[in-house]
Amino acid sequence: MQQLVILARESGRDGALGSLGTRRELLEAVAPFNISPERPDEDVLYGPGVRIELPPGDPVTQMLLSITEEEIAWHVIIRVAKALQWRLFDPRSGRELSP
Repeated sequence: MQQLVILARESGRDGALGSLGTRRELLEAVAPFNISPERPDEDVLYGPGVRIELPPGDPVTQMLLSITEEEIAWHVIIRVAKALQWRLFDPRSGRELSP
């Protein structure tokens, strides 16, 4: 299973990771893309071909995206990343994608 780290395009202060938003803001932002948790307080979001793990606390500075169905996942990933200004980092190859 391929995994990507979701990061903000802009860095935070002093080179720290930039904020993707609060958990509440993120849940509202991804809902139109059919991505949500199974239960309201869960840290794992599910969507078409993807699973996104949220870390505890606010603000969220990174998330782990797992591709569960490659044939549909990339279309969803590119649309969401472009709309929400996400940067995707592949820890295996070291490559970044900023759609």
